[in-house]
Amino acid sequence: MPNYIGPNAVLEKKKKYIMPCLGHFYKEPRQIVRGDMQYLYDSDGQKYLDCFSGVSVINCGHCNPEIADKICEQVKTLQHVCNIYLTENFVNLAEKLAQITPGDLQKSFFCSTGSEANEGAALLASIYTGSSEFIALRNGLHGRTKLGMSLTGIQMWRTDPNPVGGISFAPNPYCYRCPLGKKHPECNLACADMVEDIVKTATSGHPAALIAEPIQGNAGIVTPPEGYFKRLKEILEHYHALLIIDEVQTGFARSGKMFAIENFDVVPDIMSVAKALGNGVPISAFIAPAKIADTYTKPGASTLGGNPVSSVAGLAVIDYIEKHNLAANAAERGKQLKDGLKQLQKKYPVIGDVRGLGLMVGAEFIKPTNGEPNPDLLDAVLEELKNCGFIIGKNGVARNVMAFQPPLVITEQDIDNVINAVDLVLAKKP
Repeated sequence: MPNYIGPNAVLEKKKKYIMPCLGHFYKEPRQIVRGDMQYLYDSDGQKYLDCFSGVSVINCGHCNPEIADKICEQVKTLQHVCNIYLTENFVNLAEKLAQITPGDLQKSFFCSTGSEANEGAALLASIYTGSSEFIALRNGLHGRTKLGMSLTGIQMWRTDPNPVGGISFAPNPYCYRCPLGKKHPECNLACADMVEDIVKTATSGHPAALIAEPIQGNAGIVTPPEGYFKRLKEILEHYHALLIIDEVQTGFARSGKMFAIENFDVVPDIMSVAKALGNGVPISAFIAPAKIADTYTKPGASTLGGNPVSSVAGLAVIDYIEKHNLAANAAERGKQLKDGLKQLQKKYPVIGDVRGLGLMVGAEFIKPTNGEPNPDLLDAVLEELKNCGFIIGKNGVARNVMAFQPPLVITEQDIDNVINAVDLVLAKKP
């Protein structure tokens, strides 16, 4: 076994050389040293079932040989030129994205991170509409850049003391804890209708766009009810505003569809993608129809955006997803996971809600006596599950939602194993 420095030494160096804004999961974190499809291994040789995918990145599995071989071949052939020079991979990837994205989305701009893609999508919306006003959803997360952070509706991620102005926030479709105090379906999508009130009262009447995740990841896998996005789109079209859909966490088969917005039968005006497109290689893009994209004419290169290696990774990822029908597996294993968690919900009242689509599923931990968030219990459960060989994420504004976003190559037996593990851990809790 290689001579790893171990988690304690990593923590010492992290404290000395890494900015303190970067935290970590677990009271006793492990040093992760190897990945193999749906599994991870630490410096002591312990094997883990990865149920978080590095936050929705490793959809095709860790070190997937069909993808890694193509990346390695490209690295040894042509690793980089700026995208102002002609190479083939990035135009082939843009062509492929035009084929698989919803509706008439056609032209891409490649960059390296989801934050960049969302920043670019907002810029394009402003160029096209001539407006700099935006609407975002409460509890949404759109990046760590100046504008992306300002569009983010979660206080813990808004570290900029002087956020960008001209941004209004609409209630998010969080049916379990409705911000309007209503119940679905009797509410008649009142949270969507609030967008029109915001346009009329908090904007000039002509906002550039509304930006939204189809499933809010960091908010706690908040999943909108049927009809929500159709209502939003109708309102936005009435005011000539665009709909930007942030598929950074939800894209590339995670929801059971290639893109999560397809579950809601709506075509966005601009869409951002990242994370799973590279399966660990940094790449992102924002995509729009020609009529919108063609208004972006002033120079806008990106040094590393869509370089030969990241582009071949994106092509290999899409090919693998289609070849191995990962969307269908996400739908089937996601149903198995949700059904299992709902059975546990009946058994353990600390699970207040189970929600999500495909293999993006959240279980919200609560205090049964009053329904308040219970992040301390969740932390204890996740720590013990880690010790049992299961890496599961957490999110939610109160950090009380157990988040399942595993590699889409996960098996039926894997799902049974993790459900059984959660059951055993919860059985030991008071």
